[in-house]
Formats: sequence, structure tokens, C-alpha cells
Amino acid sequence: MRLTYHISDVAPYINWAYFYFAWQLKDETEQQRIRSEAEAFLDDLNGTYRTHALFRILDAHAADDDIVLDGVGERIPLLRQQTAGTDYLCLSDFVAPYPASHLSQVGLFATSVDAGMETDFDHDPYQKMMAQLLADRLAEATAERMHEEVRKHYWGYAPDEHLSIHEMQQEHFQGIRPAVGYPSLPDASLNFLLDRLLDMRQIGITLTESGAMRPHASVSGLMMAHPKARYFSVGKIGEDQLRDYARRRGMAVDVLRKFLTANL
Repeated sequence: MRLTYHISDVAPYINWAYFYFAWQLKDETEQQRIRSEAEAFLDDLNGTYRTHALFRILDAHAADDDIVLDGVGERIPLLRQQTAGTDYLCLSDFVAPYPASHLSQVGLFATSVDAGMETDFDHDPYQKMMAQLLADRLAEATAERMHEEVRKHYWGYAPDEHLSIHEMQQEHFQGIRPAVGYPSLPDASLNFLLDRLLDMRQIGITLTESGAMRPHASVSGLMMAHPKARYFSVGKIGEDQLRDYARRRGMAVDVLRKFLTANL
């Protein structure tokens, strides 16, 4: 499913705390000043640029540390916490194994902005920075808006959800939306797998050799509905898990070592 939004559709979902952090602003007066400038900038962009979302909801089951996507001939190998003192979690723990008493599903998604937001303001350093930082926030806001619609309508596992945007940003909804490159899904090379399943070019996303997305203001990841699903950090993994993960990914150990340097 592909969705396109006007900037005015997703701007209310912006988490301004991250925007202030990017500007390194802690003073409330300065924060309000930059927000007023940003909102005026967004008003000028509305109608010229749009944001985009792409998602699929697939039947799935867990097989140890993999999520098997039933019917599409793919599986998503994942990493499990190995550090003492953790709960030894893996994202596959939030998907029912096979056979299960009920059908499990998993969502895949990507969001982005029109590429022009990153290229059309090179003539003015301040506008370029403002456009880039707002593009990043709009990609995240688009993921927030899309995930709300998925929960309430397209997947429909929370049709009666009534949360404010602030409550959504505090993750009070059922389920999680782990993004590629973040602590519970640290391997950026998973973008190649998601691209095969989503065809990200539909919304203008291309991948570099390192799995980075272009436009930079893009987000990809999984959506999980289990009521006990929660975020966690995989943390440090050993050579044993790296080799097992490489086997399950069908990739060379040395290649994956480059993607997981921070976790080794």
C-alpha cells in the first residue's frame, strides 16, 4: 500500500523535541523562535512538496530468531541480546511460532519526502539546513501518521484507539515500530531485504552500497502488533552469533561485520 501526504497532513505529528536537539537549542525562548520560523517555512513548502509512505502487512510466524514471511518465500533473520543482565530479547519473540493458535502478521514499511527538499535550497545555507532538518522530521512524522492509520484501519488491530499525538509520541499505542539502524534492528543491510519486498523506488527511495537510503530523510522498518512488544537494544554480540546470523542472512561474515561494527 502506498500513501501520499501533503505537508499539512503530517506536520502536526512532528516531534519538535528532536528538531530542537538538532539545532542544539535548550533555551525555551529560542526553541519557540525557531519553531515559529520552521512552521512558516512548512507553510511555504505545503503544496510544493509531499511525503510518502509504503507498507505491507504479511502473514508471518517465528522460527527461532527469524521471522518467516508466509507466502512470499522470505524470512527476516534477527539478532538476540547476548549480554548478561538483559532479557535476551529478539524481535521474533513478539511473533507467534508455527503452528500457532492464532494467525500472526508483521508489517514492513518505508517513508520518505520529495527529494527536492534536500536539493532545492543549496543557494542558501540557512534554508538548506532548515529544509534538511524539517525533511528528517517530516519523514518520521509520516511514519507516525502512517502507523496510526495502519493500527486503526489497514491492519485494524486497534480500531478503537483514541490517542493524542503527544501520547503517540510517548508510544502509548499497542505494538512497536522498530526502524532499521536503531538499537533493536541495528543491521542497515536489512534495507536490501525490505527493498525487495516493498520496492522502495515507488516512493523515490534508492539504496547506496552500504544500505543507506536516499533521500536521507527516509525511514524504514517493521511494525509489530503484539501487546507485549517493546523496544530494546540488542547491544554487544559475540562471534558465535555473528557467524550464525551471517549463515541465516546468506551473507559473508566479513561483510556483515562491517554493518555490525558497533555491536561487536
